[in-house]
Amino acid sequence: MLKIGDQLPDFELQNQDGKTIKSSQLLGKKLVIFFYPKANTPTCTVEACNINDHISGLRKAGFQLLGISADSVKRQKNFHEKFGFKYDLLSDENHEVIEKFGVWQEKNTFGKTYMGIVRTTFLFDEKGICTRVISDVKSKIAAEQILESA
Repeated sequence: MLKIGDQLPDFELQNQDGKTIKSSQLLGKKLVIFFYPKANTPTCTVEACNINDHISGLRKAGFQLLGISADSVKRQKNFHEKFGFKYDLLSDENHEVIEKFGVWQEKNTFGKTYMGIVRTTFLFDEKGICTRVISDVKSKIAAEQILESA
């Protein structure tokens, strides 16, 4: 998994509108990238909505925000429009960025083992250096967890 001090990996992904977002375009401002398992599922919705509800405070603290999952662009668009998110959701169906960040891991739910995205939030400085990794994301206070390090 990506750790504090690591450089933001190079990537290009499409957002909910099919626009290509490049990691190189994200330098110059503090950045929050949160990985979530699946759009429109209960816990992911709570997390994404909590971040959206606190977007002004997050932006005031200087953060730009991105959510990433393995959902299709179409599914991201549906999720984005349904809840009116004020930040981009990126589609990583091929798991390229998910694996670069190290969040595609073995999970265990109700005794069933499978591979999936481990809910994780990464914070980067203006130069693209990772300054914090939140691996114990609490969906109801996700924004508060991010702002703890602002």
